[in-house]
Amino acid sequence: MGTGRFRPCAARAWLLVFLCTTVWIALAPGSAPAQKYGGTLRGVVFESWPSLSIHEEATITTVWPVSPMYNNLVIYDPARKVESAEHLVGELAESWAWSDGGKRLTFHLRHGVKWHDGKPFTAADVKYTFDLVRGASDKRLKLNPRKVWYENVQDIAVSGDYEVAFVLKRPQPAILSMLATGYSPVYPAHIDPAELRTRAVGTGPFRLKEAAPDQYLLMEKNPDYFVKGRPYLDAIRYVVIKARSASTAALISGDIDMVMPAMSTREMRDQVVAAVPGMVVQVVSLGASDNILLNTRKAPFDNLKVRQAVNLALDRKAAIKAASEGLGVPGGALLPPPYGRWGLTAEEVAKLPGYGDPAQDKAQARQLLAAAGYGPGTPLKVTVSTRSSQLYVDVATWVVDQLRQVGIEGTLEIVESGVWFGRLARREFQIGINQTGVAPDDPDGNLFENYSCGSLRNYTDFCSKEVEALILQQSQELDQAKRLKLVHEIDRRLQVEVARPILDHRLDPFMHWPYVRNLVAHNSNYNWARMESVWLDK
Repeated sequence: MGTGRFRPCAARAWLLVFLCTTVWIALAPGSAPAQKYGGTLRGVVFESWPSLSIHEEATITTVWPVSPMYNNLVIYDPARKVESAEHLVGELAESWAWSDGGKRLTFHLRHGVKWHDGKPFTAADVKYTFDLVRGASDKRLKLNPRKVWYENVQDIAVSGDYEVAFVLKRPQPAILSMLATGYSPVYPAHIDPAELRTRAVGTGPFRLKEAAPDQYLLMEKNPDYFVKGRPYLDAIRYVVIKARSASTAALISGDIDMVMPAMSTREMRDQVVAAVPGMVVQVVSLGASDNILLNTRKAPFDNLKVRQAVNLALDRKAAIKAASEGLGVPGGALLPPPYGRWGLTAEEVAKLPGYGDPAQDKAQARQLLAAAGYGPGTPLKVTVSTRSSQLYVDVATWVVDQLRQVGIEGTLEIVESGVWFGRLARREFQIGINQTGVAPDDPDGNLFENYSCGSLRNYTDFCSKEVEALILQQSQELDQAKRLKLVHEIDRRLQVEVARPILDHRLDPFMHWPYVRNLVAHNSNYNWARMESVWLDK
């Protein structure tokens, strides 16, 4: 029987100076069917990965297939569907402790860990990785979507090979949540980051065997993995299948064992369950929202009235019914309860602009457009761009129809996924229909990344100094009730000021065959792809 990870004990108040002891967690005899070793887990990705470098990408199609080859300092407990900073599990870190009034976070690292090429893992790799991401290294990432996550890090201090400390400018309890996401793996210091775009070299339970873009990615078991007895699988194989109908047929026929998050629809679920009544379906939040990107750098969306008109044109109830087939919930910028802990309640959301009577909202949208100089004789003509994934195209098609009803003529532009995020980063769009995932269910990861002035992923370039000050204030607030109140005030202001109109927060029917065991879907699709403890009951 294999043993689990080191699990740091919880503290009632994170600010207390503590050093958690570590214990081995083992499966209790008889608590579950005996794990079986061997076999290849066969999965699917709905489009090819733009690269294998997680730190340079902003899409699940890199995180999901590549995560099994890497490790983090800490991760969210794989056994819990709803993630929280109170339930973290050590990976490359055995334990951690806060000190200096919450401005120093020290990690004690595992001994004897090896990179897939045989080189030893040390604290120098941790420092290298996060100096690279925060822009404090002489090397650079091609794209650096999450640099803003680490702007509060003043220094990363190494003491010997197995101790590393994040020294912060101000207290920030959320730094642990961000380090726990699938977007936060540790990279090897001895390999240039450019090489990692085409070859993954990690410490994870699986190592790269073959990668054929647009075809498949094959990983094999890492025989030197530091967790005794893991992984159970011999290999993982992900094939690229872009058509939903083909993915559905492959799952029903047993050619694949599971789908991937963010690819299934209600129709797919119903079709699969009708054909295979025993298919396991886990309906979870994706930790992602369908949203509208309005390029405020250029006319006409530098005009608040025009942005407000677009926001009012969008019938959210119809969006959930038509564009996401009922698999969505209304909300603001933060994931709403019960799926998340920080979002606006349903009662608060109902009071926001764009959530009232659809006919009245559309009438007000026409008035705003008329005030801006647009009307029946002079319609506003725009290009509506979106990613080539069918999930995106469905939403974009619906948005074009909604805009037409208020007098905005939209031409749909479908952009290949491999260049989509580069286009957004360069602000090469008028209206963009996007699905934005937020890896941690914590305000810092979302607000700094998507709404702070100057962030690469603040694609609309919304910038409010007042909102910026509130974002900084909530980040260092230690009282959770006070922090929640601040976060709700920020979220309301973002919606009123049309920073990035939210259509819905997606739910996903994640499906797999019942012989795939110990795979627990989480409320964010970026954080549970390691597959270290998954096994096949065949």
